[in-house]
Amino acid sequence: MKGTNLGELEEMILLVVASLFDNAYGVVIKEEVENKCQRSITISTVHNVLQRLAEKDYLESRYSDPTPERGGKRKLLFRVTKSGQEALENAKSIREQIWQSIPKVAFDRS
Repeated sequence: MKGTNLGELEEMILLVVASLFDNAYGVVIKEEVENKCQRSITISTVHNVLQRLAEKDYLESRYSDPTPERGGKRKLLFRVTKSGQEALENAKSIREQIWQSIPKVAFDRS
């Protein structure tokens, strides 16, 4: 297992995989990241991040059944593991703690 830190893109993709639940595969993940984050991303970048997250044991994958609309090709579906859920919850907790520590005057520009 690789390190346990989550990079910003790793966190986004892990969140998208969780939100897609049982229908998370490369192209759909790419589209969701682009739509929700207003961010252009290549499919190869998505695959690289998915591989890193799997190596960290934050994702598990399985192949779907072949579908006629894909010419009989199967999809490689991803799902967040318990370790991935804990990493997301930890990242959320850290962000919330930092936000709560910001004094109101820090954003007062008047």
